[in-house]
Amino acid sequence: MVVPTISVSLSSARKLLLLSALLLALSGLAQTNTTPSAIVAVPVANMFSAGNADSDVVSQAIYGTTVVMLGESSGWVKVRTPDQYSGWLRTDQVRLLSSSELPYATSAKTAQVSSLMANLYREPDVTAHQPLLTIPFESRLEITAEGQRQGKDNGWLQVRLVDGRLAWVQRGDLDLAPRKLTIDESIALGRRFLGTTYTWAGTSSLGFDCSGFTQMLVRSRGIIMPRDADLQAAWSGADSIDRKRLRPGDLLFFGSSADHITHTGMFIGHGQFIHDTTHVHPGVQISRLKDQPWTSLLVACRRTKQELVGTAR
Repeated sequence: MVVPTISVSLSSARKLLLLSALLLALSGLAQTNTTPSAIVAVPVANMFSAGNADSDVVSQAIYGTTVVMLGESSGWVKVRTPDQYSGWLRTDQVRLLSSSELPYATSAKTAQVSSLMANLYREPDVTAHQPLLTIPFESRLEITAEGQRQGKDNGWLQVRLVDGRLAWVQRGDLDLAPRKLTIDESIALGRRFLGTTYTWAGTSSLGFDCSGFTQMLVRSRGIIMPRDADLQAAWSGADSIDRKRLRPGDLLFFGSSADHITHTGMFIGHGQFIHDTTHVHPGVQISRLKDQPWTSLLVACRRTKQELVGTAR
């Protein structure tokens, strides 16, 4: 009876040892296979549907954005942006993050570009040299120092760029404490972009498309919604509302039918909406909902669920 007991004990010990070794190996594998990330290192990077410049542009990523890497192919990298949109970027437009490196502009002191565009200089002087970079609205930067109140650099901030270089930017171009905007403030923000040119797949102040512009306005209110107009209309984060009950900040979707949405905008009150369109003249503009072609093309109205409560005016 003793021998069989010892035999069973040894067998169990081996099994436990093997199981421990397997778990340790799997743990190590999980650690070494963590999804790699990269930082967009150019002002605006076009995202393509495939890893070549002959494919169509599907979206954009702006300076300092951390993207998840999904694949690589001879000078191209497939990425996913924070709004869960996928596409291909040129490898020379991103900087790969090491496994121990934090995403850019997520720690210490940071700021966000609040001007439509901001120039970054090698010194706190707009006349000495051309800008090192010109980056769009919403780009985030890491602040390393502030100019002296009585010195030449008063009103300037020193920042660390994605590539590690130091640069200077005027304080007036930055928001040091970005906050969620109210609906009225987001409408005022939209008006700042009036006249900005329409750019297919654009998501920056250098040029938006319709859904990129509306997505930015909703994002300014602290709400992340999908990238494309049809996905926005089907998004679970918003509820359908009747056209007669529209309030400022509501989302409008246009197309030949509810199943074929091709355009979007944001209602701003008084029968008007703001949008980025190629109709008549390309760019951000304000239109009247009762005018053609918009009144006959409006197929869906949405209000974000976060704003369904307490929005009575």
